[in-house]
Amino acid sequence: MSQAQDKLIGSVPSRIVDVARLLVTPYEGHVAEYNVAAWLQLPGMANLPVSLVINYRDGDKRREVTVDHGKINTHGKILLSGIARMPVRHQIEDMQVRLRSAVPTQGLIVEEFFVQAVELASSESRQAMA
Repeated sequence: MSQAQDKLIGSVPSRIVDVARLLVTPYEGHVAEYNVAAWLQLPGMANLPVSLVINYRDGDKRREVTVDHGKINTHGKILLSGIARMPVRHQIEDMQVRLRSAVPTQGLIVEEFFVQAVELASSESRQAMA
């Protein structure tokens, strides 16, 4: 099997990483959630399937979660977005957003990239909307 190719889209500053509240889940333990979106141009790579991946350090372990998959359009552009659910035992550090493809990509242009901790709705606002 060929080795997947990763290209760094961007590193996420700790001031953004640290804002996420940790949710407690029955299976994964603590989970931090982030909205992630990347608008990318990959000239000459039309119809290539790619994935948006986040990797990070949690204590002494490197972990990885996949956010989205898609196919680059005929103009060499793609929007990948979704919610990254990141299991964490210690603390999320060195968080990086990466593009993964089966073949090496040339000339990745990051038009925009966005990472924000998911806001948890308080119980008051949920009741007000009910």
